[in-house]
Amino acid sequence: MNDPVNSANSANTGIPASNLGMVLQRGGEELILEKALDRFSVRLVGDRPSQVLSQFGWGTWQRSIPQARLELFTVAPNQLEKAMSQARAEENVAFASHIYKLKDNPGTFVYLNDQITIQFATDVDQPRINALATTFNLVQEKPVLGLPNTFVFTVSKQATENPIKIANQLQGLKEVLAAEPNILVRQETHYKPRDPLYTQQWYLNHSGGNQLAVGSHISIEKAWDITRGVRSVVVAVVDDSFDLNHPDFQGSGKIVAPRDLKENDFLPLPDQEETSHGTACAGIAVAEENGKGIVGVAPGCALMPIRTTGYLDDESIEDIFNWAIDKGASVISCSWGASAVYFPLSLRQRAAITRAATKGRNGKGCVILFAAGNANRPVDGTVYERNWPKNLLSGNTDWLSGFAVHPDAIAVAASTSLNKKSAYSNWGNNIAVCAPSNNAPPGMWFQEAGFMETQPAIATSLSGLGMLTTDQLGAAGYDQGDFTRTFGGTSGATPVVAGVAALILSANPDLTAQQVRRILQETADKIVDTNPDPQLGLREGTYDSNGHSQWFGYGKVNAASSVQAAQQMRTGAATSSKQIKGRNDSPLGIPDNNRQGIKSAIALDEASPIQDIQVTVNISHDFLGDLEIYLIAPNNQQILLQNRTLGRRTALQTTYTVRSHPALKQLLSSSAKGRWQLWLVDYVPQDVGQLNSWELNLSI
Repeated sequence: MNDPVNSANSANTGIPASNLGMVLQRGGEELILEKALDRFSVRLVGDRPSQVLSQFGWGTWQRSIPQARLELFTVAPNQLEKAMSQARAEENVAFASHIYKLKDNPGTFVYLNDQITIQFATDVDQPRINALATTFNLVQEKPVLGLPNTFVFTVSKQATENPIKIANQLQGLKEVLAAEPNILVRQETHYKPRDPLYTQQWYLNHSGGNQLAVGSHISIEKAWDITRGVRSVVVAVVDDSFDLNHPDFQGSGKIVAPRDLKENDFLPLPDQEETSHGTACAGIAVAEENGKGIVGVAPGCALMPIRTTGYLDDESIEDIFNWAIDKGASVISCSWGASAVYFPLSLRQRAAITRAATKGRNGKGCVILFAAGNANRPVDGTVYERNWPKNLLSGNTDWLSGFAVHPDAIAVAASTSLNKKSAYSNWGNNIAVCAPSNNAPPGMWFQEAGFMETQPAIATSLSGLGMLTTDQLGAAGYDQGDFTRTFGGTSGATPVVAGVAALILSANPDLTAQQVRRILQETADKIVDTNPDPQLGLREGTYDSNGHSQWFGYGKVNAASSVQAAQQMRTGAATSSKQIKGRNDSPLGIPDNNRQGIKSAIALDEASPIQDIQVTVNISHDFLGDLEIYLIAPNNQQILLQNRTLGRRTALQTTYTVRSHPALKQLLSSSAKGRWQLWLVDYVPQDVGQLNSWELNLSI
C-alpha cells in the first residue's frame, strides 16, 4: 500500500501536476497565479548595502522587502530564466524565486516567503506531523494562536520545490485540512486628496454653509458634553508613518507604545520623501485639544502609532495586531488594504484579527476598523468592467477586500459634506457604517515598479469639501505648513469612526467590542442618497427592511447618540437568563457549485436580548471542504460559522459556540425575535450533499 505522503499528486489535489505552482491556496479559495516575466527575487546570505546590490550583473536591483529579506531585480523578459540561474549559482544567494501576479489583478505582484501554514485534521498527532514535515523538508516553527492543530512551518534549504507547490501537494493529503504559503503583497493606503481647500473641521460639527448639508457632520459637541476621551482608552492607528513632533500629538501620556515595524524600532517617523498618510489619519482620530491647530474626535484619548512595513504578509499582520493587543490598544484603526482586486485573507491573518477582537482589552475585545476602499466597487461582489485604461479589467470581475469583510472588522464607507455617497466609496453587504469625508473620482492604484494606472474616469463634477487634519511639519507632507485641507477617502472616514468608538469606551469601558459595534450601528443617522452613482449608475442609497444600505451600512455615525447610549448602558443591571430553542429537521439538498446556496429558517417569537448563542448543524457531503456555512440573524447580519477548511471530511455534526467561534459575539445584546437562517454555499463543482438538520439554542 502506498504511503499517502509519497502519492501526493494531481490526482488527489485536484490540480494538474503542471499547474501545482500556479494555484495559490488562500482562505479556502484557489487563486490563479501568472509568472511575472520581467522580475524575480533573491534572498542573500547576509546583508548588502544598496550600492553593492546595484552592481550585481544578473539584473537591475529595484528595492528590498526587509521583513522577508528579499531583494527585487528586474530583467528583460527573454533573460529571466538565465538571470535566475546566474543568481542561484552565486554562493551568497540562499535562493532565487519567481515573482507572480494574481490573475485579473493588474499590477499586484505576489512575493514568496519561506513559510507555509498547515491546519491538520483533529486526529493527526505530533509524530505524524513530524513525518509529514520531514517528507516535505519543512521545519515546524510555531503554532497559530486561535486555530486548533495549526502550525507555521519554514521551508528548509533542502526543499527542491517552492512553497506554493509544496502547499498544493499537502492540500491533497487526508491529514491536511488547509495548507497556505505565506505571501507578500504591497499595502495600499485608502486615500485620494483631490478636493478644494476648506479651513474648518466641518465633519465634526457645522451650522451650514457652502457645500454643507444639514446634519452632514457627526454631532461631536453634544458627545463632548459627556466625555472628550480619557487617556486609558488607547487608539492604535496603523499606517505608513507619523510625525510625532507635531504639536497636536503632544501632551502627558498622549503617545503610548509607538512601534515601527518597517525599521524594527520604536520611532515610526516618516522618511524624507514620505507624505505620511498616518499623520493625517491620527489627527482626525485623536489630535490633542491644546488651544492651537485642530482637535481630534477623541482628543483626550491616547495614540498608539504603529508603522507598517508597507507589505502585507502573515507575519506582518500578526505583528501589528499582537503588538496592539499586548500594549493595551482599545481601538485599532486601519485606513489601508491590499493592492489587489481580489484578496481573501489567509488563515493566519484571519486568526490574528479575530484574536485581537476577542482577546484584546482583557477579553472584552479591541474595536477593529478597516476602510472600505476607494474603488467604487463592492467589498465582496462582481462588476461588469469596461473602459479601463489599456483594458486592464474587462467583463465580469470579482472584487474582494479581505480585511474589510472580516466578520470582526467594522468596515467604514464615506459620505460627503452634502450627505451623499462619496463617489469613490466601496459598498456592499459588509459595510457597517459610514462617516464624513471628501468627494472625488474613484481611484484604485496599482503601483509596482514602472506601473501606475487608475480607473475609468468620471466626467461629472463632484461636490463636497475636503477634510482638515494634521500634516507633517513644514514643507513636507501633503501641503505646505503643518496641516492639510484636502484629506479624504475612506481613509479619512475610518479614523472618524475610530474616534467615536474611543469616546464610547471612555463613557463606558465595560463594553465589549461587539457592543460598541452595535451602538455605532443602532445610533447612526439614516442619510439617504437617491441619485444614481455617476460611474456605475447604481441606486443603493436607501435602506432595506433591516435598516441596512449598500452604500452607507446602517448609516452615518452620530457621536452624540453613540456616547449617550454607551453612558445609559453603564447603569444597566444584569438579569438571570433562560433558554429558548428552535430546530429545523427538514433535509435540503445543497446545490453544487452555486453561489446562491440554500437557506433553512427557524422562527423565534421571544424579543429579549441575546446573552449566549449556540448553533448545531448536521450535514452530509462528499467533500465538506467545498462548503461555507453562515448564520443570518433576523437583522440580516451574517456570521461566518465555517470557512472552507473541512477538507475531505464527509459528515459534519458539530456545535458552534461563542467560545469556539467568537464572531457570534456580534449577535449578543440583539433581539432573539425573528427569522433566523442557516445559509450553506458550495463553491466547487462535482461533489454534492445535503443539510440534514440544524438547531438554534439561545440564552436570553
